[in-house]
Amino acid sequence: MNMEKAEGAVQEVAGKVQGAAGALVGDPAAQLTGKAKELSGKAQQLGADATTVVRETTAAKPFTALAVVAAVSFVAGAIWRAGGYTRDNR
Repeated sequence: MNMEKAEGAVQEVAGKVQGAAGALVGDPAAQLTGKAKELSGKAQQLGADATTVVRETTAAKPFTALAVVAAVSFVAGAIWRAGGYTRDNR
């Protein structure tokens, strides 16, 4: 387990505890803050998982990764060029 995923798990648990404490004392703001921390922790864990998958796939299939980056860059460039700023648009 990498550090990002571990930090996300800790944040998720802290959010659950804060949300439960808010529910126990009847504080909706604490409940909402706890839920936000919990979801942020889950998002951090998902981001860490996605980073791991990308890293492993890139190491295993570098030419496929290069082809994907080239294709995405081409599409992004085409979109940027089609809707980009020109001097005539002032």
